[in-house]
Amino acid sequence: MTAVDSPEKILFTSTTQAFLSKEASLRHVRDLHGAGESFDPAWWRRAAELGWTGLLVPEELGGGSASGDGFADLAMVAELLGKTVAPGPLYPVSTVLAGLVEASDRDNHTGLIDALVSGQTVASWAVAEPRRGWVPQDPTVGFVPADSGYRIDGVKDRVEAAAQSAVLLVTARSGADSSVVRQFLVGTDAPGVRITPVQSVDMVKQYATVEFDGVIVDGSAAVGNAAETPALIERQSQIAQVLQCAEVVGILQTVFDFTVQWALDRHSFGRPLASYQALKHGFADMKMWLEACRATTAAAVADVAAHAPDAALSASVAKSYVGELAGPIVQRCVQMHGGIGVTWEHDLHLYLRRVTLYRNMFGTPEEHNLAVYRMAGR
Repeated sequence: MTAVDSPEKILFTSTTQAFLSKEASLRHVRDLHGAGESFDPAWWRRAAELGWTGLLVPEELGGGSASGDGFADLAMVAELLGKTVAPGPLYPVSTVLAGLVEASDRDNHTGLIDALVSGQTVASWAVAEPRRGWVPQDPTVGFVPADSGYRIDGVKDRVEAAAQSAVLLVTARSGADSSVVRQFLVGTDAPGVRITPVQSVDMVKQYATVEFDGVIVDGSAAVGNAAETPALIERQSQIAQVLQCAEVVGILQTVFDFTVQWALDRHSFGRPLASYQALKHGFADMKMWLEACRATTAAAVADVAAHAPDAALSASVAKSYVGELAGPIVQRCVQMHGGIGVTWEHDLHLYLRRVTLYRNMFGTPEEHNLAVYRMAGR
């Protein structure tokens, strides 16, 4: 928060913090993992009541934001989620809503938008594919006209909360014209849809492979027209990437803070560990990297929120930098804790798991380095 934050945003932030502290603590994360669950649907509905799901939705469609900048508010929520590596389908629901509300035919999907905003329904974006890098504009899943709708065939991979979702927003390429890419809403209970859970390194984030074998959808399942779909996919990509960066910043700040406190509390030869010069240098390096992660993420949040011409560049810069440095920062914190840092009982591994997962979601640092090179050289 800043000195110019409105009372409404301060209240929204404090309410979100209190909710996460009470109902999405690290203990809750461990309990969910022990039960083999990703999140509690009733918990998600309460989160939706706080306004999380409506931040990217215009007021006339039932949404709204505390500050007037819905994406900045959503990034704030993501950063707070990082403090307890909280569960929940914030990113899949947000990316689907972004695609729906920014499409020219959004009035055709008001029922689904209402259900997502209320938290009664969960949806996910099916964009990644097996054995392929981050190429959202180049799907191999195909569609062809069929009767009054479309037939969809192919396989999507790394679909978050697929097993908990009622609807998937699927990117697909036309079988008649390979230059045409569209997005379709597909019910997870539709004939021909098969969801296979895959193991995740994270404690509560669950993913799945989704097969589409001759799945028939009607014409109203299409989201947006062919001309606007590439821009919608790009917008959804930026939102997913920058929200993950914001969460990682929250993770890094939390891990850094309790590692510093550990070094102050722990003594060796009658002195706090934090008093040793080698550790001081390590903390200085980590603090510099953390603030650089925060700055690149803040710039990306501002550009994506404003639909700036360089929003894609800013998102790739943030995803590359944060993705590359988050792992080493947390690993250093593990090392500074010594033996206790690698135990199941300590919380460090919960944070390390999340940043390790996010390094490879929505594009690796290496892929975004190449994207920055291409965009900066245009």
